[in-house]
Amino acid sequence: MMQKTSFRNGIQDGLPIGLGYAAVSFSLGIAMRTAGMTWYQGFLLSLVNLASAGQYAGLQVIAADAAYLEIVLVTLVANARYLLMSTALSQKFSQKTPYFHRFFVSYAVTDELFGIAVRQNGFLDPFYYYGAMSMAVPGWCIGTALGIIAGNILPVRIVSALSVALYGMFLAIILPPARNDRAVAAVVCAGFLLSWASGHIPFLSTMTAGTKTILLTILIAGTAAALRPHTEDDHDA
Repeated sequence: MMQKTSFRNGIQDGLPIGLGYAAVSFSLGIAMRTAGMTWYQGFLLSLVNLASAGQYAGLQVIAADAAYLEIVLVTLVANARYLLMSTALSQKFSQKTPYFHRFFVSYAVTDELFGIAVRQNGFLDPFYYYGAMSMAVPGWCIGTALGIIAGNILPVRIVSALSVALYGMFLAIILPPARNDRAVAAVVCAGFLLSWASGHIPFLSTMTAGTKTILLTILIAGTAAALRPHTEDDHDA
């Protein structure tokens, strides 16, 4: 009974994410169409690689007819931040959680799904994540396929406007816990400030967006963990 409730809650929280993914991946689909991909190729690519930045980066080298090794390296660098997110997410599971649940959850560790997962009180129920995945994954894949089918029919301005939905959705995820926890609010503000500053600091400004994200994540998350570590009581809350 509890698993069904968790699954329904995951569907409820994952539905707006799926709708946002459909809008954003639509523009990705248009880019794939320009690169010469068919709708089923784009659908499959989104199905096996749930990463907007990683797909965009990989798409550029694919369009440039790069070697397979270059495609792998570019995608690995662009998606490296998910290694950090997966490590953090693993701490949300009880030690009694079977390995196969961790395995299936690892398939869909995205920024937004990670955001709604870590804000759950106590240990994370895998079925909550499955419910959210059931909305988010189809939204991303179907949106990509529809974007390829539509091609360049829609004006560029409309497609660009649709991408704003992803940022608004992510703000809706991080702002509520930030209002309830000063430590979270401080981390969020530090993230915005340092992300802006990294574009003006000589050494950091020359790095790729993926590399800067990894470095800032380690710096901010490590500092927050050292100053305000979570205890076992926090999981039980």
